[in-house]
Amino acid sequence: MFLEIITPDLKLFSGEVSLIQLPGIDGSFELLNNHAPIVSVLAKGKIKIIDSEKTKQYFDVNGGVIEMQNNKAIILAE
Repeated sequence: MFLEIITPDLKLFSGEVSLIQLPGIDGSFELLNNHAPIVSVLAKGKIKIIDSEKTKQYFDVNGGVIEMQNNKAIILAE
């Protein structure tokens, strides 16, 4: 799936990933390839992504929103 992580100042990440783990306001949750459409609010915490080469990356956020549709995820993070 394609992922973009965008802050008010810059684009933190843009590329293909196989897993996204997110800090939801009701607890952590994950999105995998071909996940159903979703819009969710994010809490303060770490976003973990695993790219197509199994490399893990982490991004600290102070909250935000994620939208997933048609195998494309966009995170607007603080």
